[in-house]
Amino acid sequence: MSILDIAPVIPVVVIEDVETAVPLARALVAGGLPVIEVTLRTPAALESIRRIAAEVPDAVIGAGTILVPGDAAKAVAAGSRFLVSPGSTPSLIDALIDTTGASGVPFLPGVATASEVLGLYERGLREMKFFPAEAAGGVPYLKALGGPLPGVRFCPTGGIRRETACDYLALPNVGCVGGTWLTPADALATGDYARIEKLAGEAAALQLP
Repeated sequence: MSILDIAPVIPVVVIEDVETAVPLARALVAGGLPVIEVTLRTPAALESIRRIAAEVPDAVIGAGTILVPGDAAKAVAAGSRFLVSPGSTPSLIDALIDTTGASGVPFLPGVATASEVLGLYERGLREMKFFPAEAAGGVPYLKALGGPLPGVRFCPTGGIRRETACDYLALPNVGCVGGTWLTPADALATGDYARIEKLAGEAAALQLP
C-alpha cells in the first residue's frame, strides 16, 4: 500500500524533547493517524524516530526535511519507514533513489512547480509532496496539474488547516495531506496528549465536501 493511502492526514511534527516522542506517537496512533512525519529540524529528531520505531509498533514513522544526500541514509538507519523532502535537487533525488532502492523505503520528493513535477516524472516517480501548498497555489494549482498529469499523486503540505484539508482531499490527484495543526506547541509543552489524540481523531474522520 502507498504511504498516501493509509490515512487522510500525515501529522508533521517537530520534536524538541526526545522524551515526548513516544507518548506523542501513541496519542496520534490512538486517534487514528498511524503515519507520522518527524522533521529533521532538531537534534532530537533521529533519536525520536528510533524510539518511536522501537516502542510504537503500530506507527508508520517517517523522516521529513531530508535536505542533503546523507540525511536519507541516517533516517533509514534510525528506523524511518518513509522519507520526505521539501524540494528536489538532482543529487538529493539520486540519493533517495539509491537509499530506497536498497532499503525498500518509499519517499515523497518535494515539488512546487509543473517543471519540477515533470523532472521527477521523467525519472519514473509518480508520488510527490506539494510544498508549500498554500503559498504555491493551493487547491486551484493542484487541480490544474491534474489535467496534463493525471498519473501523479500528491501529499500537499504547508499552511493547510483542518478547515481546508477536505478541499485538498477532494481532488483526485491528492492521496493525503500533511499538517502541523495536530500537535500544537502548547499541548506538547504541557504533555496534553489527550488533546492531541482528540485532534488526531477529528482529522482521521475528515469527510470530503
